[in-house]
Amino acid sequence: MSTLVVYASKHGATQGIAERIAAKLGEAGQEAEARPVEAVDDLASYEAFVVGSAVYAGHWQKEASAFVQRNRTVLASRPVWLFSSGPLGTEATDGKGRDLTVAAEPKEMEEFEGAIGPKGHSVFFGALDPGKLGFTERAIRKLPAARTMLPEGDFRDWTEIDTWASSIAHDLAQ
Repeated sequence: MSTLVVYASKHGATQGIAERIAAKLGEAGQEAEARPVEAVDDLASYEAFVVGSAVYAGHWQKEASAFVQRNRTVLASRPVWLFSSGPLGTEATDGKGRDLTVAAEPKEMEEFEGAIGPKGHSVFFGALDPGKLGFTERAIRKLPAARTMLPEGDFRDWTEIDTWASSIAHDLAQ
């Protein structure tokens, strides 16, 4: 089964997750490739999709949301899994006991679930490399409160991502 892992990534962390998912699907015997949303124009040759986006301020990147909207008819007719990349840090909960992956659930998910009926959605921790930030992002990060909310480092849990990708491969093999 041919699977497209399509993504929107601002600084490369989500791209890394997408490429890892495609590689794991390939290792499991599935034909898969990862491509950025702006490089995808024809979905006809794919039998399944994994769509992912970085999350900023509670929303998927605009180009990822537009991709889902533009292709909702095709996506609704085939198996689709969604993933989001965003929370930073090593703690699954914040200081108030809230689950960060639930808090990072993008606002678009309810709409996507109704429009395309994905088989699942997962939120993965992201990465922050200060060298890849733009001027405004660097300025925001200088604020004292932002340093604790936006810690520097790679917080992606590759074992969790691999396990999720393996479950997709298992579903596709059925």
